[in-house]
Parts: sequence; structure tokens; C-alpha cells
Amino acid sequence: MTSPSSTPRWWAWKPSERRHVIIDSAVALACVIGTFVWSGPQQFAPDFGFPLLGSDNRLIASIPLALLTGAAAMVRRRKPVFLVIVSLASWTMLSAIAGVVFGLYALAAFETSRRMMAVITAIALVAVGFPFWRLGGFDASVPISTALCLAPTLLGLWSFTHRKLVGNLLERASRLERERDLLAEQARAEERTRIARDMHDVVAHRVSLIVLHAATAEVSGDRERLQLTKKIRSIGRDALSELRQVLEVLRVGDAPLSPQPRIEDIAGLAAQSRAAGVQVDVETVGEVRPLPSIVEQASYRVAQEALTNVHKHARNADTRIRMIHGPEEFRLIITNQRPPSSPAPDSLPGGGFGIIGLQERIRLIGGTLSCGATLNGGYEVEAVIPLPSTGTGS
Repeated sequence: MTSPSSTPRWWAWKPSERRHVIIDSAVALACVIGTFVWSGPQQFAPDFGFPLLGSDNRLIASIPLALLTGAAAMVRRRKPVFLVIVSLASWTMLSAIAGVVFGLYALAAFETSRRMMAVITAIALVAVGFPFWRLGGFDASVPISTALCLAPTLLGLWSFTHRKLVGNLLERASRLERERDLLAEQARAEERTRIARDMHDVVAHRVSLIVLHAATAEVSGDRERLQLTKKIRSIGRDALSELRQVLEVLRVGDAPLSPQPRIEDIAGLAAQSRAAGVQVDVETVGEVRPLPSIVEQASYRVAQEALTNVHKHARNADTRIRMIHGPEEFRLIITNQRPPSSPAPDSLPGGGFGIIGLQERIRLIGGTLSCGATLNGGYEVEAVIPLPSTGTGS
């Protein structure tokens, strides 16, 4: 009894596999019919020896040759030379030309050795053109040989080149997509590592303050010790809150200790841009209150990248930075106007992953970052960062 796993399931084949089987079957059927029913010009036999077999033996030989030509046509993609050899034998013995036409096309389309293809095509030209040359001379042989041999060969060469070109383009597109995904993932990893370095500095700063206040409390009086204890509690709560937000992205390794940017430093960025020729206005809306250090650092990075993009791509267009302090969230909106002119050919290049890194940074602290063109032809970057509902204490 045949197991279900050993039963061929043609309906489960890929569409390309089914299409190849249908085409190969149609070509094989055409070769079988063409070889079987083709009797060839009768005048070839007495004058030129084509076909080699007489009319009495031709019917008997046509059956196995037709079946052999059809079988060769089924494997024409893997063995095109075999199909050409069998078809030339059918042409020589029976004057059957259908297999030669399909064989030369398959030879040019699927044979990788161009030298072998050229040699076999030349042999086919001689074999097909010789009886017509004997019958009608050069004027009859050239157009017939061109139509029967060179035309399918050229069509097969075009198919081979087109298939190779499409394959190369698909492979290149796939490789570029993999490289882009790799670069995007690398940008995210670098941004996570930078966040870890930032948090290293923040936590180190908080812990240093705790140690310093604790050491002072040891030698202070009761009243001053109570105040220092409240400060230690507040600092420790802030450190734990910030550490909890990015605990998943901390990396093991050394991190350079350097002062971390704050919200106030955005005004310094605007001043630097104005010194470079960009009109940058900074606007603060709402009740200003202390923000977590990680929120300030992320906001600074967003403003820094947005102003950098203005310099690169907007040719110093007028820009406005709005910092909106809300009760539950902090919004940072950077909007530049329509550039006065198109970017110069030698403008500063961009890696294309700055925004990806910022989106990853903002996402890890619970916020969102969006960017896009404005209706007046400018560009806008907006970061929305939720704020903790608990206070920091005193």
C-alpha cells in the first residue's frame, strides 16, 4: 500500500513549477506531433538524399523518433544539447524540423557554455541549410536557414540574457534590503548603547550625591541630619525611577563619564545655529517644572538632530522650537519653514538613520516621535514624552 507521503501532490507545487511542467509538456507534444506527421518534401529524396529513409521505412522510424524527441523536450532545460542532437537526427532521417527549432531555442536559452552553443548552432545551420542550398541555391538557403535556425537561437539568447538580468536585479534588491535592515538594526543597537551610557552617567551622579549626603549626615546634628535624609530619599527615588525606565537597555562595559545635556542646553543649540546663520526661535509654553534627566537628555538629542537636519537638507531655513509643558506629558516640536532654495549638490551627506535612533530612544522611555513634511513645504519633528505622575519630594 502506498503511503500518503509518497504520493505526488502536483497541486502542492509552486506556481513556477507547475508553469514549467505545462510548458515542457506542450513543447514535448508539439515535437512529437511535428516529428510524427512531418513527411518532408518528397523531392529531396531522389535528388539530394534527404530524408535518408524512404517512404516505406519512414512511418516505422517516425514513431520511436517522435517519442524520443518528446522525451528530450521534457528535459530541454537541463539537457538542451540532447534535444538538439535528437532533433537533428529526426531532421536528417525524416525531414522533421519542429524539434530543431525548439532545440536551438532551448540551447541558447539554457546552455551555459557559449562555445558549445556556437559550435552546435553552426552544425545545425549546415545540416538544415544544405538540402535547401542543393534545391534552390544560396538565395533559398540563407532565408530558410535564418528563419529555422538563427531566429530561435537569437530569441533564446534574448531569453537567457533577460532571465539573468532579472535574476541579478532581484538578488541585488534582496541584498540591499538585507543591508538596509542590518544598518537599521545597527542604528538601533548604537542608540541603545548610547542610552546605556547616558544612564550610567545619571545613576553615577545620583549615587555620588547620595554617598556625599550620607557622609555629611554622619557628622551633622539631628536637625541637619533629618534634612539630609529627606534629600537622600528624594535623590534615591529619582535614580530608581530613571533606572527602571531603561533597565532593559543597559549594556555591560565601560562608559565615558561626561556632563549630560539638559533642557536648558537647547537654548545653547539655538544660539549655535543662529551663529551659523539659521534663524532659530525658542518658545516655552506651560508651567515649567523639573523633568526627569532621561527626558531632558532625549529632548536635547531630538532638538540636536532636527537642527542638524535643517543645516543639511533645508539650507538654513527659519526654524522654531516649541517646548510645551503639560501636566501629564512633555512635547517638543521643531518646525522649519520651506527652504529658500534646493539643496546644493555638495550638501552635507546623511546616513538616514538619525531619526530611527531617536525613535528608538523616545520609545524606550514610553514616548513617541513623529516627523513629516508640512503643508507649506517645511518639515516638522514632534516628540511626545509622558511624565511620571508622582512628585520628587523635597
